[in-house]
Amino acid sequence: MANFNLNKITLGGRLTADPELRQTNSGVMVTSVGLAVNRRYANRDDAQAQQTDFFNLVAWRGMAEFISKYFRKGSSICVVGSVQVRNWTDAQNNKRTSVDVQVDEAYFVDSKSDSSYGQGADVPFASSAAESKFDIVADDEDLPF
Repeated sequence: MANFNLNKITLGGRLTADPELRQTNSGVMVTSVGLAVNRRYANRDDAQAQQTDFFNLVAWRGMAEFISKYFRKGSSICVVGSVQVRNWTDAQNNKRTSVDVQVDEAYFVDSKSDSSYGQGADVPFASSAAESKFDIVADDEDLPF
């Protein structure tokens, strides 16, 4: 039997706070922020109900800078990454566990006019921090679709 491992998660929701960009002692940029994701389900009476799940997002280096620059509390965001479970003992000798989503990709969900990305900063038209292979179009009125 082949050894199979897959740890990939895609989430879309709204940020619960402004991302705060920090720097580790070794100079690596990091940001962590909460993500609220609504989940619909059928309750006992088969009526539609909704529950909100909360996730801890952690982004490093350029992705941390991208998220901190262009997203604010309440911004819609789609992230792709992996789940990381951390265990440690706190100062009171209590065992603690944290489940975080390590963000590899982040995408805009709101349109530029629906949001205040970067507090008025020019927002790249590429939807992630990765290099875009598309040309920037100043005026999209002439597009054929």
